[in-house]
Amino acid sequence: MQEKSDFVKSYNRLAHNLRKQHDQNQAMSLGVGGNFDTVGILERELLIQHGLKPNDYLIDVGCGSGRLSKPLAQYLSGKYLGVDVVADFIQHARKITDRPDWKFEVTKGINIPEKDGQADMVCFFSVFTHLLHEQSYWYLHEAKRVLKQNGKIFFSFLEFKIPDQWVVFESTFQKAYESHPLIIFMSRDAIEAWAYHLELEIASIIDGNIPHIPIPHPLKFENGSVVEKTAKLGPIGQSVCILAKK
Repeated sequence: MQEKSDFVKSYNRLAHNLRKQHDQNQAMSLGVGGNFDTVGILERELLIQHGLKPNDYLIDVGCGSGRLSKPLAQYLSGKYLGVDVVADFIQHARKITDRPDWKFEVTKGINIPEKDGQADMVCFFSVFTHLLHEQSYWYLHEAKRVLKQNGKIFFSFLEFKIPDQWVVFESTFQKAYESHPLIIFMSRDAIEAWAYHLELEIASIIDGNIPHIPIPHPLKFENGSVVEKTAKLGPIGQSVCILAKK
């Protein structure tokens, strides 16, 4: 259980095991939860929907193997920093994104390697779903530090409030003592408390089971389902919180 709460060790172990069992592309997709291309497009469109401009500076914390950065490269001409604790993920992300002007860095813990007040947006997609609450709060503190005034923080999360997300909890409770990465659910009162103490404004909290992301063309998930016009964030749909630095 102790190793499970050490997200650096548990994710590097996951990446190592996946590389032994699958080819490179499949391992890198499974390492970030699968549906690599489809979810990457959804993440990109969500950020654009809520104000990401082509010349903005985005910091992608827990960027993984490039799920977001790959489709984002077609849109974002501004700066990008992707950070992750798994070196193999970072190497793959750098390769498939093919943007020499963008930065990808391996971190050893909860830190964002950037100066204060630099970024327009910081995103955490499927990151807080695998961290202890104290770790998530610490990351939000770091995100606030590196944001410009009026910058935004995006994070996806799982919550018991959304019935569709129960299947995620039910699939993991029997593996509670195995060394897989944690699956953590979050409550909205926790988000409210964190925002209050960090002096951040809650701009929006979006239910995970409601299609809310405009999409440019039909998208297909690995389970065979196809979405058109608007979509949830993933086949089950994680909830989304947007915080603003005022």
